[in-house]
Amino acid sequence: MAVNVQDILAAEDYKERYGFSTKTEYVEFEKGLSEAVVRKISALKNEPQWMLDKRLLGYKMFNSKPTPTWGADLSKIDYNDIYYYRMPKAKESTKWEDVPEEIKKTYEKLGVPEAERKFFAGAEAQFDSGVVYSHVNEQLEKLGVIFTDTDTAVKKYPELMKKYFGTVIPPTDNKFAALNSATWSGGSVIYVPKGVKVPMPLNAYFRINAEKSGQFERTLIVADEGADVTYIEGCTAPVYAANALHAAVVEMVAHKDAHIRYVTIQNWAKNVYNLVTQRAYAHENAHVEWIDANIGSSVNMKYPSVYLKGKNSKGEILSIALAADGQVQDSGGKVYHLAPNTTSRMVSKSISKGSGLTTFRGLVYVSKEAENAKVNTTCDALLMDEHAKTNTYPYVDIQRNDAMISHEAKVGKISEDDVFYLMSRGISESDAIAMIVLGFLNDLTKVLPMEYSLELKRLIKLDMAGSVG
Repeated sequence: MAVNVQDILAAEDYKERYGFSTKTEYVEFEKGLSEAVVRKISALKNEPQWMLDKRLLGYKMFNSKPTPTWGADLSKIDYNDIYYYRMPKAKESTKWEDVPEEIKKTYEKLGVPEAERKFFAGAEAQFDSGVVYSHVNEQLEKLGVIFTDTDTAVKKYPELMKKYFGTVIPPTDNKFAALNSATWSGGSVIYVPKGVKVPMPLNAYFRINAEKSGQFERTLIVADEGADVTYIEGCTAPVYAANALHAAVVEMVAHKDAHIRYVTIQNWAKNVYNLVTQRAYAHENAHVEWIDANIGSSVNMKYPSVYLKGKNSKGEILSIALAADGQVQDSGGKVYHLAPNTTSRMVSKSISKGSGLTTFRGLVYVSKEAENAKVNTTCDALLMDEHAKTNTYPYVDIQRNDAMISHEAKVGKISEDDVFYLMSRGISESDAIAMIVLGFLNDLTKVLPMEYSLELKRLIKLDMAGSVG
């Protein structure tokens, strides 16, 4: 087999930037899942009884629900070979200089504090099971904006948490939402008061560091009437031989006239199972956007959804999925039209190469109450070589005759003529391929904030190294 220098350089670049691990001390905790483990997590966090009850319900539901077999192969997950709580001995800090040196160096290498200084109104950094750094702009605090980690919110804002936690995605929803409900740790809670428009994005960065670790952060975002907020999260992990599990839950509520934009740049190492449940409620005149870029992980199953519960509400799901050798990117979205004059748009762009597999699953439901619903779904796939594969599974359930529905799907291969043309102009082969791929993704990358768009383009260029058709 010929050695591809570009592939080697790309792998080394990834490991240097994202795939390194950090030596740090953890709170002692046993491996495996049991009711005793669930109770111990809750006890270590000194949680109220109502939260322990939710955890125990989640554990019961997790045991009762079968592992899904309709998507990617999940049979290799060994739930008893995972640490469900890996808490660094570092305490959470609001000052970057107080974070332990070894953890601080990890995030500085990833660019988290620099990004906060340049771009964000607030930031959180989660290291395995714990948030080690949390900071929010003082001006936002004066406006009543809450941005804190979920553990702190349970203690500091109990009424807010009781009102919303588990109402959009209950512990009974699916197997991995149940697992998260039982074992969650960390994550973000955001509440934006009525009429407040957050002028800059809030940011969280999630890092799996320890081998055989699970990360189960829980995020809740509530935008009150007329509020506006953008939240951006990034995810990475070191490269280990053993598989890791990431099963997060994200719940969002956009009240009347509110706007929430949620952006994910998922760049987990290729030994991570990424099994995430994300759902939003949009009330009257509200607008919810999911912008989802999935570059990493071994298996990714993620389908952000919007329930259009109020009249004139709008939902958008824009996703990018890139599957290189050995990767399964099973993604898409779901929209439920439940009120009059609702509008949705779902745009998926996927790229697969070698043994990589991309799958789009899109669900659209228009209820009898959803008069004049407007739905647009676009699914485009790009195959990098003759071995690459892609699937598309659209599902549409329309209960009204006046709904306006459009669906478009295209599959194409990268053109060798286009690559040759660019190379004839002095551009290297790998750069030519990257340029074509980025052109294919342009509609989505241009809606990202500039620094994240640049980072996404860099990641795609690394993954495309050596992708000769």
